[in-house]
Amino acid sequence: MTDDDRTQRAGPAGGAGGEGRRSARPAAGGRPAASRRPKAGAKTRKRGAPDELRPSAPIVPPQAVAGRALTLVVAIMSFLACLTVGGVTIIHEAASAWSNDLLREVTIQIRPAEGVDMLREIEKATAAAKAQAGVGAVRALSDQETRELLQPWLGAGLELESLPVPRLIQVQVSQPSVFDLADLRAAISAEVSRASVDDHSLWTSRLAAMANAVVLGGLAVLSLVLGSMVLSVVFATRAAMAGNRDVVEVLHFVGAEDSFVAREFQRHFLLLGLQGGLAGGVAAILVFLVLGFLADERTGLQGLARSMDMFGGVSVGVGGYLGVLAIIFLVTVLTAATSRLAVRAHLRRIE
Repeated sequence: MTDDDRTQRAGPAGGAGGEGRRSARPAAGGRPAASRRPKAGAKTRKRGAPDELRPSAPIVPPQAVAGRALTLVVAIMSFLACLTVGGVTIIHEAASAWSNDLLREVTIQIRPAEGVDMLREIEKATAAAKAQAGVGAVRALSDQETRELLQPWLGAGLELESLPVPRLIQVQVSQPSVFDLADLRAAISAEVSRASVDDHSLWTSRLAAMANAVVLGGLAVLSLVLGSMVLSVVFATRAAMAGNRDVVEVLHFVGAEDSFVAREFQRHFLLLGLQGGLAGGVAAILVFLVLGFLADERTGLQGLARSMDMFGGVSVGVGGYLGVLAIIFLVTVLTAATSRLAVRAHLRRIE
């Protein structure tokens, strides 16, 4: 075999071997082409979708049964709190109206005596009262009005001439700032015999004491209601922490800040408290409107209207509705703050 024959035989073999060796080399990128194929069952991520844009599930399930139950509890507590605020507002406004009416009215009482002309004494007392600064209308009660005042106690058909019944004169105070009660008393004592001036201070003090007692009682009831709601939120937060204990502990041990975990729970309970507070507040407002409609003499029930006359109706007024809004805001803030504090306390126990 000549040298040319050896060269021809070695050339194809060497070329084939060279091509085989080149084909066994890794492709561009440092890996064989077969190694870049996805494995069976492996999930592929869409190109252009970074991890931070993926939606993440909340720590606290928004539709948990405990959450729905707590929303109902918060709504009931808010309803009771709003009713308490509305009732206190009605009674306080009624007591204030009574006090203002009493402060704007003074009564002159003339007691009968032997040899005293009652009509002449009434005229002198009326003239002396009209001469005082800040006094508006002055009116002496007639015999018929006096009989009507005494009828519940002494019966009908009274003869005022045969009874030592004092005569009354109503004095309306138009300008309380310039009216001087001491001057009126001095003038009546100097010009009218057996006369006295009553400014209803005893009734005013009793009304003020009653209004203060009602306000304190309402605040006590409101504190109990809000305290019960706070305890309910604490128990619900602990239940939510127990239901998501593994997730919370994993987040805590991998380095998640306590503020992050607390913020997740706070956001959940903030929305929950807002929903419950709005539901309770709207229900209380509807109750106030229905009671106001039923207590109206023209459109409501006559019996209820008569029973509410002493309170001047059941109109809550602007102050009552502002109180309802304040209760809704307070319930929402308390719910969120309570859940945050409960979560932080739980995380401190984990450490």
